[in-house]
Amino acid sequence: MIPLPLDELRGLGLGRLEGDAAEITGVQIDSRRVVAGDLFVALDGGAAFLEDARARGAAATLVPEDGHTAMAALGRAVRDRSDARVVAITGSVGKTSTKDILAALLRRHRRVVAAEEGFNNEIGLPLTLCRIEPDTEIVVTEMAMRGLGQIRALARTARPELGVITSIAPVHLALLGSIENVARAKAELLEELPAGATAILPAEASELDPFVPQGLDLRRVAAPPVEIRDGRAHVGFRGREVVFSFAARHQAGNAAVALETCAALGVPLPEEPVEVTFSRWRSQERDLPGGGLLINDAWNSNPVALHAALAYLRERAGGRRTVAILGDMAELGAEAARFHEEAGREAAGLGLVLGVGELARHFHPDEWVATSAEAVEIARELVRPGDAVLVKGSRAVGLEVVAAALAEVTVP
Repeated sequence: MIPLPLDELRGLGLGRLEGDAAEITGVQIDSRRVVAGDLFVALDGGAAFLEDARARGAAATLVPEDGHTAMAALGRAVRDRSDARVVAITGSVGKTSTKDILAALLRRHRRVVAAEEGFNNEIGLPLTLCRIEPDTEIVVTEMAMRGLGQIRALARTARPELGVITSIAPVHLALLGSIENVARAKAELLEELPAGATAILPAEASELDPFVPQGLDLRRVAAPPVEIRDGRAHVGFRGREVVFSFAARHQAGNAAVALETCAALGVPLPEEPVEVTFSRWRSQERDLPGGGLLINDAWNSNPVALHAALAYLRERAGGRRTVAILGDMAELGAEAARFHEEAGREAAGLGLVLGVGELARHFHPDEWVATSAEAVEIARELVRPGDAVLVKGSRAVGLEVVAAALAEVTVP
């Protein structure tokens, strides 16, 4: 991290700041990750771990009066010291995968800091900014929201010069009420871009049109041609073919957005296949006994993402029996039952379905349980050697434990 003088932090009045070092060279909120020179910020119950942080070499500790305010101030302080180009990615579906693909493309040519996993909220975004080094050239941030005004606040912390919206879809409807409001909330990113900045938008998202401000360099990205050959995606872009390590056809759209972002940044397109490592519990594949396959997509779920995941399960099954272990799709509001019933009909056409959670009853599954803990034992009974298995549900359901049990690994 670009060092921050401790005296400057004291002047910000963020809370109880203790330490006698001249500067800090990192920010952590988990005491187990602290190394010498770090500032440990004790969020929520973190004050119980102050001594652990000091024992691990923390240069200073902060018990903030307001955690979100303190983290934003720290992120801005580092951002203000950097001339790196900041990219902000938001969208209803695909923002983390797009971030992962973009980071893989950029790292071939630039010194890059990219958001870890799904670090995309009032805590995760500042943590990304606090990883900027003096020689960082591009910062790839991710921005999520649960309501109006939140992306605007994140954008004012990160001050991006290039904005990406991957998609507009029926998510967070319980909080926002309509697709129109989803688009309005995502478009806050565009309103915070400087005049003349580049904005990359999905060609099909007409819901955004009323909220796009004047004076931006708009680039619309349509679904690209894609072929899956030898377990790799061959994506058409500007008359060329770019090869990616993944085999998920639905990731091609995210790849096209990432490629357009590279073009906007002046980064050369790749000549060699691009190896992409997706964040955990997103499109992760693992062999199962008897030639079976596990697709662990347990991080989150919504109607659009689930449709894509089921299509991918069908494609990857290759004639094998399929088992879809599906958890609730959260925050869908009054139409939640309908969305689940529609997805359930699609899943039933594939094979066996295990539903997890109250809303998952509307999948009309072959088997149903209330919790992920119960699902572990049922899944072990249902899955046979040679099956192709999809595990997908909203974050609140916690289906990663089911995927871990089938793969016989420990949840990280």
